[in-house]
Amino acid sequence: MTTQVEITLSARPRGSHLVTHEIMRQLPPLPKSGLLHLFVKHTSCGLSINENADPDVRRDLSAILDHLVPEDEPYYQHTLEGSDDMPAHAKSSLVGVSLTIPITGGRLNLGTWQGIYLCEFRDYGGSRKIVATILS
Repeated sequence: MTTQVEITLSARPRGSHLVTHEIMRQLPPLPKSGLLHLFVKHTSCGLSINENADPDVRRDLSAILDHLVPEDEPYYQHTLEGSDDMPAHAKSSLVGVSLTIPITGGRLNLGTWQGIYLCEFRDYGGSRKIVATILS
């Protein structure tokens, strides 16, 4: 059986944000086993799974991505939406816009130190919509 819902994450500033609990609050009850697929419907943010305990990881990840894809490069042609827009698109391609997570025993089968991140690459990206598909 397949269940699909669209969830909305609150607006966040640029950075890597732990959103596991916000996503879980908006999901229907999970089956005993299956898969949760998450797809963010935007081109300037991404989804990732990473360290859920130490906030330094989130800050470092954001700093690494800003270093890899800097703003205001002279070769950018897509510049009408601000200096953070084209780098946001590139970072979104690097990080990705979807995740698939196993469901076991009615819970997400994440590792002890794993959490779901919204990686927001715009200074003011606004709320974000995620399509959550539950396969059982």
